Amino acid sequence: MNDLEQRLFKFAVRTIKYLRKLPSIEEFKVIRYQLTKSSSSSGANYEEAQAGSSKADFNNKTRISLREMRESNYWLRLIRELIESEDSELTTLLKESNELKNILGTIVQKTRTNK
Repeated sequence: MNDLEQRLFKFAVRTIKYLRKLPSIEEFKVIRYQLTKSSSSSGANYEEAQAGSSKADFNNKTRISLREMRESNYWLRLIRELIESEDSELTTLLKESNELKNILGTIVQKTRTNK
């Protein structure tokens, strides 16, 4: 497992564990479901990209991984606006999602220009 695969995996695990702490109100149920899907899908798609059958397959899976990380970042920002107290774990997750988004975006950009 390369460093990025490991970071994506750990991000999904930390996100899912964080979601367990959210209040059990209806709005957070939707967010919990969507964020669990997007945070885990980003890593799963990048894992699949590593075994891509072609360069085009690698590019496609990496683009999907980037989209899912963008979605994860959106849900995390929404949580930040909905909770009314400072949360260091949420801040850490937001920072990591931004960094992962930038890394994946760079990979997508570089593989696009190397066609």
